[in-house]
Formats: sequence, structure tokens, C-alpha cells
Amino acid sequence: MFLDVVDLRSFYAQPLGVVTRRLIGRAVRARFDDVRGLSVLGLGYATPYLGVFREEAERCIAVMPAAQGVVRWPSAAPTLAALSDEMELPLPNSSMDRVVAVHLLEMTPDAAGVLREVWRVLAPGGRLLAIVPNRRSVWSRFDTTPFGNGSPFSRGQVVRLLREALFTPVGWGEALYVPPISSKWLLRTAIPWERVGGRLSLPFAGVHVVEATKQLYRPAPLRRARLVAPSLEPGFVPALPTG
Repeated sequence: MFLDVVDLRSFYAQPLGVVTRRLIGRAVRARFDDVRGLSVLGLGYATPYLGVFREEAERCIAVMPAAQGVVRWPSAAPTLAALSDEMELPLPNSSMDRVVAVHLLEMTPDAAGVLREVWRVLAPGGRLLAIVPNRRSVWSRFDTTPFGNGSPFSRGQVVRLLREALFTPVGWGEALYVPPISSKWLLRTAIPWERVGGRLSLPFAGVHVVEATKQLYRPAPLRRARLVAPSLEPGFVPALPTG
């Protein structure tokens, strides 16, 4: 179930949300470090992480799910955000080069269907960057943050979901090692938490940051040939002698 867009915007306006935006934004930028001349699409509630791409990308737009609601983005320029059913994006086939999905896959009732729609709008060689809550993290157990709502994922679940939708994972990262507590002291130490957690590959990061590429061809499944029983014609029956 999608959170209301008002609640999402309120979270990112709080000190914990500001730190969250900074930490995840670093991970997003590390994966999509050069989008010059490319089309970038943000799905879910991705606007906190799209600003860095606006001046660099050829086109940068945000589509927010109808069940969530939409807010104006950017606030001081012509709007680049739209409201749509996440299963029927108002975009042509193969029209986007990069997709950033945040607060989406764990919220939608049909994550596989959403990924198929993302596959449709991605150009050949396009990349998807999915930010999803980590099932093993403390963040997924606190419903005071958006990452504590919806269905969190293990690493294996994310990989299977992507592969079933014809995506190949090509890069993996984590973010949000700092606990989801609005303590000024703790938030000031967020960067050291991130460095230590990443260096040691600790398993309790708040989110998975998964980069995947679009597969162009669906593998053909092998099917066993059906055995068709031959039709049997009635045989010759000799006539019974008369008399």
C-alpha cells in the first residue's frame, strides 16, 4: 500500500529525512555518475534524488503513482512531475535511458508488473536503479520512516524479481547504516556510520541500491513435445456365416 505523498514530503523535510536524502543521494549519484544527453525518469517518490540530474540530463521527469498522489516538482520552475497508474506509464516504448525507482517496489501490490512496465519504457541498454528496503535492517521495522512501510526485500528476493522481469543486476550497493533515530548527535555521525558499514560490508543497511540493465531477448523455454496418441480406426470384422 502506497504512503500518501504528504507523509513522504513531511518525512524528507525532517532532520532524519534530510540525512536520508543525502546518504541515498550519494549512492544514486555513484551509480549514475554521468547522464549527459540521456533521458532520466524517476518513479515512485524519487524527486528528492532527481535534482542532481536536471541540469545534466537531456530530459528529467518524475512520475508518481496515482494511489500515492503527486506534488509539484520542481517547486520554482515549470513542473516536470505527473500522476499516473504505475502499471500504465504515459510514455512511449523505449523512450527512457535511466530509471530511478524509490518508494515504489515495496509499496505496489504488483512489483513484477511494475518492472515489466519499466522494461517497456527503457531503451535498449537502459539502466534501472532500484532503492528498496532491506528486510534485515532496523529501518524496515520502524514505521516512522517510509522504509518501514510496505514489503521489504532480501537480496535474493530482489535478484529473483529483477530476473523474472528480464533485468540483469549489474551493480549492488547499500545505504543507511545509521539507525533511524532523530538524535542530533547520531545524525551528525551519519557519514562515519556509512563509511564503516560500507567498508565492512555489514548486512544491516537500511536499503539495497541495485543497478540492473534491460535484457533485450526473452529466453525461450524448453518444452517437452506432447505425445499424441494415434487415432485407431475400426479393423475389418469378418461376416458371420449364414445358414
